Amino acid sequence: MHYQYVVILKKNSEKATDALSFFLCLLSSISFLYHAVRSSSWFLYAAAAILLIGLAINFFARRAGRTRIRYRYLLMVAALGWIASPFLPWLCILFVTLAFLEYQTKRPLEIGFDKDRVVINSLIRRRYDWSAFSNIILRDGLLTMDFKDNRLFQKEVADDEDEDDADEDEFNDYCRTRLEESCSQ
Repeated sequence: MHYQYVVILKKNSEKATDALSFFLCLLSSISFLYHAVRSSSWFLYAAAAILLIGLAINFFARRAGRTRIRYRYLLMVAALGWIASPFLPWLCILFVTLAFLEYQTKRPLEIGFDKDRVVINSLIRRRYDWSAFSNIILRDGLLTMDFKDNRLFQKEVADDEDEDDADEDEFNDYCRTRLEESCSQ
């Protein structure tokens, strides 16, 4: 859907997600190596090798200053290793879930403003009519959405270098107009 305005919110640090993913992949590779030596399973050797090489690449890429580090493919390799192993195959479900959630936690949160609704694109897309808000304002890089049921949503807006950005006053006028029209209905 095309929105009149789309506000992209600033993400929190991804370090915790990356650290957890790194730690889980490292523990999985150690476990795969241990059990591969005991059972002579070439598949577990391969899974451990892929995980260790991938972790090394991500580690050096992070140190080189590359900002986008993804672990979802390594988590999927770990899931395949767990399902192929004779011990704890149910961990496959956990690793597939974590791979999906890793993608979701690193995706920027966007809020779309249209003439008849406000849509928050998160893991579960939430739609609100304009009548659900008492005020929406963007000031000094901070988006504040005041709901009529006494909830307050306040987040910092991501820095965007696009030159087609609307200014805050234009956005605030648009929101004020939409809120006034929703109250008059």
